[in-house]
Amino acid sequence: MKITKIETVVVNAVHRNWIFVKVLTDQPGLYGWGEATLEWKTRAVTGAIEDLAPFVLGEDPMRIEHLLQAMMRFSFWPLGSIGLTAVSGIEQALWDIKGKALGVPVWQLLGGKVRDKVRVYTHLRRGAVSKQVSNLDISAFCDAVQETVEMGYDAIKLGFVPYTGYDAPLRAVKHVEKLAAAVRERVGDGVDIMTDFHGRPDSLDAAIAYINAIAPIQPLFCEEVIQPGDAAAMADVARRVNCPLATGERLFTLREFADIAETRAVAYIQPDLAHCMGISGGRKIAAIAEAAHMGVCPHNPMGPVAGAVALAFDTATTNFVIQEEAVGLVPWFEEICSTYPLQLKDHAWMVSDAPGLGIEIDEVAAARYPFKPEVIPALESVLGDGRIANW
Repeated sequence: MKITKIETVVVNAVHRNWIFVKVLTDQPGLYGWGEATLEWKTRAVTGAIEDLAPFVLGEDPMRIEHLLQAMMRFSFWPLGSIGLTAVSGIEQALWDIKGKALGVPVWQLLGGKVRDKVRVYTHLRRGAVSKQVSNLDISAFCDAVQETVEMGYDAIKLGFVPYTGYDAPLRAVKHVEKLAAAVRERVGDGVDIMTDFHGRPDSLDAAIAYINAIAPIQPLFCEEVIQPGDAAAMADVARRVNCPLATGERLFTLREFADIAETRAVAYIQPDLAHCMGISGGRKIAAIAEAAHMGVCPHNPMGPVAGAVALAFDTATTNFVIQEEAVGLVPWFEEICSTYPLQLKDHAWMVSDAPGLGIEIDEVAAARYPFKPEVIPALESVLGDGRIANW
């Protein structure tokens, strides 16, 4: 069997464009899907996929690790977020091909099921772009949280922390404290709450001030409380607060995750399988985390193929804890799929027994939502004095 072609299918999802990767083979009807979505870098990633294609065309798609190494090593220059996202999308599609060729789900190729269902969490109103509520209106925000939980979730991730510089103004900290307490009171103790800092604080003290304001509601974790890439600083924060921390969506390499594990910087790591060398990279990262007593909570606010990849990975990963999803992001999330495995029941995705990843993109339906320049919310991240903040 040989790889004959790599195609991309781009579908607009308002704040991002989903990049689906289709790897074709010389076996009639046998191909695989992956997802290489990277916010606001669509044309760069599709270009990188074209650049990587010569390294795998004509090769046996069943040799997944070999082809992963080919894309990484033949590239010579270290691959950053764009290159590694392109690699990840191709790598995922190879697993889909292998599962289909052997007639088994991908999780079977990863050692088999270690669980029968995959617990998930969502965002406010399932991430629906058109239905967001400002956290400045505490009552309306709590109403939206309650509405989300009633959709069938027992875990939700929310944004509590404002755009932040090197300080944490007392008024802002007090508002976050009040907001968090109101959310906990509204949903009770049976719902796990997570909060994403988005790396907004520029100083450790600012991050700690907001963490301490949120800690009384006992969140499952506070995510990316400072900018990624400084494991020692994250570990310093962890030692100074009484709250579990998480990070990983903007870390890509084994060395970066090893630094986090070695310093015991967080309780949970959050690799994104669309950026960290796909399923193969995710498996290695999970092993690093397991050796450091850390749980794995994969990052994924992306499209349906990324969801199918996560489902397979989570099903076979021992130290998996909970999976991020945003299946309500746009109304056409499921519409563009002819086969769709992400079935929610009892706060969890049911495990699919379909061969491969169990998902197929309907390319006719996908063509109804072609590439558009994204609506970029990060453009709003400006402080009161005009300085650009971390989004």
